[in-house]
Amino acid sequence: MERRLTTILSADVVGYSRLMGEDEAGTLEALKAHRSELIDPAIARHGGRTIKLMGDGALVEFPSVVEAVACAIEVQEAMAERNRDLPDSRAIWFRLGINIGDVIVEDGDIYGDGVNVAARLEALADPGGICISRAVRDQVRDKLSLALEDLGDLTVKNIARPVRAFRISPRDQPRSCDAALRPARSRSIKAAALAISVLILIGGVAALWTQFGAPVFNGGETRAAAVSGIAVLPFQNMSGDTEQDYFSEGITSDLINDLSRVSGLLVIARSTMFTYRGATVGARQVSDELGVEYVLEGSVQKVSDRVRVNVQLVEATTERQLWAERYDRHLSDVFSMQDDITGRIISALAVQLTDQEQARLAEATKANPEAYDLLLHGLEQYRRYTRETNLLARDYFFRAIEIEPGFARAYADLALTYYFDALFNWAPVDESIALAEKWAMTALTLDEDLPQVHFALCDVYRIQRRFDDAIAAARRAIALDPNYADGYAILGLTLIYAGEVDEGIAAIETAIKLNPRAPFYYQQNLGLAYYLSGRYEDAATALESVLARNPHFLQGHLLLAATYAQIDRLPDAEWEIAEAQSLSPGISISHERLTGQFRDSDDMSRYIEGLRKAGLPE
Repeated sequence: MERRLTTILSADVVGYSRLMGEDEAGTLEALKAHRSELIDPAIARHGGRTIKLMGDGALVEFPSVVEAVACAIEVQEAMAERNRDLPDSRAIWFRLGINIGDVIVEDGDIYGDGVNVAARLEALADPGGICISRAVRDQVRDKLSLALEDLGDLTVKNIARPVRAFRISPRDQPRSCDAALRPARSRSIKAAALAISVLILIGGVAALWTQFGAPVFNGGETRAAAVSGIAVLPFQNMSGDTEQDYFSEGITSDLINDLSRVSGLLVIARSTMFTYRGATVGARQVSDELGVEYVLEGSVQKVSDRVRVNVQLVEATTERQLWAERYDRHLSDVFSMQDDITGRIISALAVQLTDQEQARLAEATKANPEAYDLLLHGLEQYRRYTRETNLLARDYFFRAIEIEPGFARAYADLALTYYFDALFNWAPVDESIALAEKWAMTALTLDEDLPQVHFALCDVYRIQRRFDDAIAAARRAIALDPNYADGYAILGLTLIYAGEVDEGIAAIETAIKLNPRAPFYYQQNLGLAYYLSGRYEDAATALESVLARNPHFLQGHLLLAATYAQIDRLPDAEWEIAEAQSLSPGISISHERLTGQFRDSDDMSRYIEGLRKAGLPE
């Protein structure tokens, strides 16, 4: 475990929800302009580093406490100037909190009380103001001329000792501000929500400072903010047999998928929720960390051909139970049970359904329970991304199809196993691509309204360099499931390969808002975007985090090798090539040319140039 003493700045946007509700597009454009023109350059000038963006805020690290405070004052005074001629309803103000503390460093992110105190100080700041800890005050009071207000020793949430806090007020203050936006001056402080995304957006990523009402890239249109945010915690396996974990995880995943297809709900993605697997957390903690209003939790016990499920829906901030039910069903009724749970949640939250959503929910899933069980086994293997587990997953999918020939989801995932064969050089490329297309088209024939079918088609079309078809498939997946984080991620990757790098990054950022603890391949997509933009240092940072989370990911090693070569880190580049060759013997430039998914020949040349410099054989 690496630890270090550092200066942490925590920031958030005041009244963000109100601003977004009144003018979503204008607010997003203004925030992007403030970041690119003011905030990111100021952070860079003062030696800071953006650790992560989270909801409507950010976390920034500085090696110097003096520089951190100077940066904060510069930003707040410049924001006052920018807001001077704006109506009060459109002015954007930030709250900033600064602390010095010992932190834990992991995968480029920082954790610990030092970070938590910075977030609590942020909540104490006035709009347009700054709040600092006593340790910060002691370091800067003889170096900077500051007007400080001593708030005394405050007791704040999840911090064992009282925190001594001081407010700094830049020269220009907001002309007027709704009293509801100002923190209470008593010592009872409402805790700030500190998101725990593992996303590392280093070096000034052009991200949108948005919460879950962020723009959704659905055919170029935007979606209004969701009515209700809900998180589904992984259901506990009560069977007493860890071999049954896949089943409880499958139930959880299906409920997330079912709920995410309701446009009136905002649903946190599977991979984020499964970071809570095995943890004991309450609904309020989940709400604080993910910004949702409701939490669904439950348990599953599978015994022979019976399934027992306990489930409850909780209002997160009050921890009040809104609805609870106990199901004892035959395995063959598992799908109707899931439909009933989905319907009861929609009813409890008074969500309005479109006609299409009502029709879809009225039709229970028809898959054979045994085939469904095999699909869950296959998905468990498939998500490990190795040659051996890919073959195991394929076997499970084929067995599911033998039992249920009309099982569209099994065909879609089967297609992806062949796509990975081609991409990772695990089998002859042309043959693998042909089989991937065959099974994806079979899935489309069986169920054209299944988002995962269009996800698979997007991968197939892209490796065939049918970019317009691939983009259309990704957009169709999103249209069918407005909360489909992986759909936005695959759209972003496809746009990047098609040469639309900025739009691709924006789509991936939307995926991250829906999936705050995003899987490693989101960072891979961003690394590719940075590489093609010539931002090699940013690309290296992103790709290093990919391989820290999955050292077996072939494409991560190849792209990182090319990146290191472009910045003259040749020994590191050669080491990455050796790692890639150990994962895929025979990997070569000719293979990457054959499977490279670039529309622009210059992008392909830039990638091949990096691989050649790194020492990948022809």
